[in-house]
Amino acid sequence: MSEKKNYYKQVYQVTREIPRGRVTTYGFIADYLALGSARMVGWALNNCGTESPAVPAHRVVNRKGELSGRVFFATPTLMQELLEAEGIVVENDRILNFKEVLWKPAYEEEED
Repeated sequence: MSEKKNYYKQVYQVTREIPRGRVTTYGFIADYLALGSARMVGWALNNCGTESPAVPAHRVVNRKGELSGRVFFATPTLMQELLEAEGIVVENDRILNFKEVLWKPAYEEEED
């Protein structure tokens, strides 16, 4: 398997672990994997459309809680709609209670 495909698979696995109703950031995933940058995580998620099981890419936002990846969804509002269906409040393309719904993969085990 190529390094790129292996990296993408790792990003997808971490993204699948994000609990429903929670979000994480591109940077947290990159830091957790220690294999690249937030931008590389974004590129990986931009290519997850045909993955099975599905990758909940809508749960990954930028470090400010903004829906920066929304332009890569089928419609400009789909990312927000998916988040709101999980109970996340979004206004002006930003998660309002960002700190409360933020999930940090590197620390989740320690918090339990």
